[in-house]
Amino acid sequence: MSRLTVVAHVHAKPDHVDLVKAELKKVIPLTRAEKGCINFDLHQDNNDPAHFILHENWESREIWEARKGVAHLQEYMDATAGKVDEWTITEMTQID
Repeated sequence: MSRLTVVAHVHAKPDHVDLVKAELKKVIPLTRAEKGCINFDLHQDNNDPAHFILHENWESREIWEARKGVAHLQEYMDATAGKVDEWTITEMTQID
């Protein structure tokens, strides 16, 4: 099993930046405590405060896939429904 890197981009709607940021911050300690999580870091764009990036590393893709149904992710999705313009997830493998 090779390690998985995940980069997620979240673009909050302009009127909901603070709420989306607060909800993202809630999932940090919960995700970091999950089995197989190597790191889970949240970043906010200095030029566009509505743009957040999550940088994650997991022991394997299988572990990352298996945890998609955890309660804190569903709570985040429910709390931010209709408050995010766009989000993308990119799965990557470190090559060096």
